[in-house]
Amino acid sequence: MAKTLIIVESPAKAKTISKFLGRNYTVKSSMGHVRDLPRSQFGVDVEQRFEPKYITIRGKGELLKELRQAAEKSDNILLAPDPDREGEAIAWHLAHALKMEIDQNCRIQFNEITKGAVTNAVKHPRKINFDLVDAQQARRILDRLVGYNLSPLLWRKVKKGLSAGRVQSVTVRLICDREEEINEFEPEEYWTLDGVFQVKTEKLEAKLAKLEGKNIEIKSRQDMERVLAELQDCTYIVDDIKKRDKKRNPVPPYTTSSLQQDAYRKLNYTARKTMRIAQQLYEGINIGKEGAVGLVTYIRTDSTRIAESAQQEVRDYIKERYGSRYIPEQPRQFGNKKSAQNAHEAIRPTDIGRVPKEIKEYLSRDQYRLYTLIWKRFLASQMSSALLESTTVLISGGKYLFKATGSIIKFAGFMEIYIDDDESIQEKYDLLPEVNIGAKLELDQLIDKQHFTQPPPRYSEASLVKTLEELGIGRPSTYAPTIETIISRGYVAREEKQFHPTELGLVVVQLLKEYFPDIVDAEFTASLETELDEVEEGHRDWRDVMEYFYGPFKELLDKAEEEMGQVEIEDEVSDVLCEKCGRNMVIKFGRYGKFLACPGFPDCRNTKPLLEEIGVKCPLCEGKIVGRRSKKGRKFFGCSNYPDCNFISWAKPVEERCPECNTYMVEKQSKKHGTRVECGNKECTYRRQVKKQAEQ
Repeated sequence: MAKTLIIVESPAKAKTISKFLGRNYTVKSSMGHVRDLPRSQFGVDVEQRFEPKYITIRGKGELLKELRQAAEKSDNILLAPDPDREGEAIAWHLAHALKMEIDQNCRIQFNEITKGAVTNAVKHPRKINFDLVDAQQARRILDRLVGYNLSPLLWRKVKKGLSAGRVQSVTVRLICDREEEINEFEPEEYWTLDGVFQVKTEKLEAKLAKLEGKNIEIKSRQDMERVLAELQDCTYIVDDIKKRDKKRNPVPPYTTSSLQQDAYRKLNYTARKTMRIAQQLYEGINIGKEGAVGLVTYIRTDSTRIAESAQQEVRDYIKERYGSRYIPEQPRQFGNKKSAQNAHEAIRPTDIGRVPKEIKEYLSRDQYRLYTLIWKRFLASQMSSALLESTTVLISGGKYLFKATGSIIKFAGFMEIYIDDDESIQEKYDLLPEVNIGAKLELDQLIDKQHFTQPPPRYSEASLVKTLEELGIGRPSTYAPTIETIISRGYVAREEKQFHPTELGLVVVQLLKEYFPDIVDAEFTASLETELDEVEEGHRDWRDVMEYFYGPFKELLDKAEEEMGQVEIEDEVSDVLCEKCGRNMVIKFGRYGKFLACPGFPDCRNTKPLLEEIGVKCPLCEGKIVGRRSKKGRKFFGCSNYPDCNFISWAKPVEERCPECNTYMVEKQSKKHGTRVECGNKECTYRRQVKKQAEQ
């Protein structure tokens, strides 16, 4: 029998795949790319139509030697990196390094790491797809043209250590522009009015909606007092009751972007953590007697397509576990955006029969939670629609009209498995009290509330990923590293789960907007992504794309070199003295927010946390409670007298004491319960809701 060498890019993947194949197969790992552009040189010959100069990546020499030795002992070589542009480029670089015939059928790919998928792929090798290789090569060179020209310019004009990139600079601009919107926002006052009506032993709450048939707007306290006066002696009649059934359809299975967003909202995972755990689930987990097997399909995808075999499998599972009523007549198909790579599938379990609870013992806590999210979302996506009965009650009071709405679930359908919020079905939907048209209602009370319009919120990681996807900036695999880069470079800081631009970020974006408007323009960046897609589809030559971009860019670069002046960024000086040299320490931004540093660097390298006082005394001593950061950047609260006092709390302490046990109290927030304070003593169950003040 012929000996076959299979090369994948990760050791975990190699370990899983080797268990599916017989003795005649050897599976090795390339540990990612083996060749790349040099880090210490530009590495692109612009005069020779952007010819790249590839070198063996430092440290990969021994690995390549091992792969060559294994190749010499084999009759066939199959290249099996991931099924995307990056994987195709890795295969091409491997073929070059191993001196393989470039037009032979040596490339295999699979969307899931299961025995069936791998053995089928081995039987059907194909040639390397050079359209995919060229698309990856174009992206890499395009990023090199921007990064290796702009970054040195920023070093010279602003500050050493800065970087600029085709995707990262647009991302920073989004955050800076949002901050500008917030700063320029002027709140407007408005009021709402709720009427509470007595219906036998129940209460019916309705919102004031119309005045003389038109939508009502109340913009001041004087307006509200006039409305209250006119409603004082009104008779309240049930004017109309409208009931209608409406369907609620399930959402599609996950793409990379939607998985990152949901994992952030539901599990509090960063995009980077989500991708790391998802990669583990994809590459293979040891499931007892079954051995190592990939639990989910390929995790870098923007497609919602589902393989027919997987659809049939999940439909059989639904029928067996839930009954025929929970299966739609036709398998569900979801629309994709134009740029989606339909050769890929959505992220789904490789076997719907691997129920999360049944394999929980083989998974870490993080793996189990993410796998459960993927499993539930996929299962729900192929179930019947939920059927809701929506009821609207209109209550007239003179020339005013109040409106109450409620819903009940007549058939849960997919909502048995997955709903958008972490709430039960019964908590999410409310049934209104039974009333009849023409019934006279007794007014219990009128509740007026003052509000102010809110500025747009700062980006969270989930909303930033969503915006990047909607604007067509970057691709699924780029979101996590882009976010990590802009934080590590000090352009933005993550505070209270929101991104704030630093002064450095604001200055750099302003310079780029002035001298390189296209580089930080979302529309221009998205159009470049479209051109790279056209290269992948074989419709554009990658070198033409480079020429289209580089000519105008080089002109702007030369102009900026001449006209851009030196920019000084002054650090904010604090009143904290450096205990090593006596200078006033300055406030700087790191990847986990602000910290104090000595301005005498490099002679004095002293740094310390920037302590944020919250106005609460330490419950153990006379110190003050201050906000701190853990080594991983998570915020916690401790005593200013540390290490003499070791008080610590993940939740924010408040000044008041528990009325039941006199222990300190902490403030907690959740989507379900809002803001509440509860006792810091785990054995005490005291808690209370915090009444909201007028919204601002």
